[in-house]
Amino acid sequence: MGKVTGFLEFERLSEANVPVPVRVKNYKEFVLHLSDDQAKVQGARCMDCGIPFCMTGCPVNNIIPDWNDLVYQQDWQQAIAVLHSTNNFPEFTGRICPAPCEAACTLNINNDAVGIKSIEHAIIDKAWEKGWVVPQPPKHKTGKKVAIIGSGPAGMAAAQQLARAGHDVVLLEKNDRIGGLMRYGIPDFKFEKSHIDRRIEQMRAEGVEFRVNQHIGENVSADELLATFDAVVLAAGAETPRNLDIPGRELVGIHFAMEFLTQQNKKVAGDKISNQLKATGKHVVVIGGGDTGSDCVGTSNRHGAASVSQFEIMPQPPEHENRPLTWPNWPIKLRTSSSHEEGCERDWSVVTKRFEGVKGQVKKLIAARVEWKDGKMQEIPDSEFEMQADLVLLAMGFVSPVQKLLDAFGVAKDNRGNAKASTDGKGCYATSTRKVFAAGDVRRGQSLVVWAIREGRQCAQAVDAYLMGKSDLPR
Repeated sequence: MGKVTGFLEFERLSEANVPVPVRVKNYKEFVLHLSDDQAKVQGARCMDCGIPFCMTGCPVNNIIPDWNDLVYQQDWQQAIAVLHSTNNFPEFTGRICPAPCEAACTLNINNDAVGIKSIEHAIIDKAWEKGWVVPQPPKHKTGKKVAIIGSGPAGMAAAQQLARAGHDVVLLEKNDRIGGLMRYGIPDFKFEKSHIDRRIEQMRAEGVEFRVNQHIGENVSADELLATFDAVVLAAGAETPRNLDIPGRELVGIHFAMEFLTQQNKKVAGDKISNQLKATGKHVVVIGGGDTGSDCVGTSNRHGAASVSQFEIMPQPPEHENRPLTWPNWPIKLRTSSSHEEGCERDWSVVTKRFEGVKGQVKKLIAARVEWKDGKMQEIPDSEFEMQADLVLLAMGFVSPVQKLLDAFGVAKDNRGNAKASTDGKGCYATSTRKVFAAGDVRRGQSLVVWAIREGRQCAQAVDAYLMGKSDLPR
């Protein structure tokens, strides 16, 4: 694929970034997509490897070698057609997916992987620029009605696929805008919300009806939905955050990450936020080393924090993975995000033991160092230390969906509190409640945007087959 000897001739080129001193002054995206010529060269690096492990590494099974070759040939319009055949929203994944496809790239065994994510980013931006992304309304309507609860990537993907199959689709969102955690959980400097808004307009033209401020069990009845619609899809994500139940947790200034991030995203959207959580001039400690923690770091830097520190309870990963051992699987290695590059002190193998404050306001935390033996954590004796903390952000992941939603529909749960639904065989994605399906994080637990899109697409195919006896939708 591409140029036969391209991987021998050309080096991997990463996308350019706006310099740190400039980008921390605003909330605009700062990653610049490749030029046409740069993308052509990067597409040329795709090997004729015979077995494209990148496609199996990608949860939506993008046909990566084909669109790499098409970009090399500069056939951009066909490239977006191939990309859209497996992925409804490549502008989402081209920005916020960690790219497991690149970890699985055959070239990654002993060289730098093909820049798959950057090529995808270039393709979809070119497609929007040229007006190639247009509504695809159905030729025939089925008369069947489907309600989808949750408008994140899983809900949006399921809604678009089912609308294109001819069903009347209503997408319900509890917040005041469509997009789920993409809207309010991911900062605009990583993912501007205009990308969601463009897709909303496309989907509305395809027949999807959007309803916001829809709270199941409050102003919307689960029983009424079941009586009104021929099928219901639960795609509400996993929103219950993991708490840190230690002494001092009740002090003012200790918040879940989503409280902090959501307010800032609403502010960027033009909303007036009273008593907004601000990191300005404060010593900020982020507890949790994942992407959400990184987003808190970047937002705190833009607020003008006095200092930003981030703790992780697990040991520091190796700087480089053992490729012969891990390839083509996702490797555990040290990952430094763009937010870390903007300023952050990171520490690993740290457990927070208690918070202390003055007059009800947190002022410091007491932590200790730990070591892991045989999979068990042990505190290192005499390793306690304290750190100044005016604002503590808990970014330790999410444990389950909101339980009252699952209870409202009476669906069975797995041992982690997720909606129980298989992805195999007849009745895949179906819950224990008749005509209720589940997809995305509400079913699989906290995961990636690309997994949510995959599950939304596959669930749509299952719902279509349930309603019509068969389905022509791709799975």
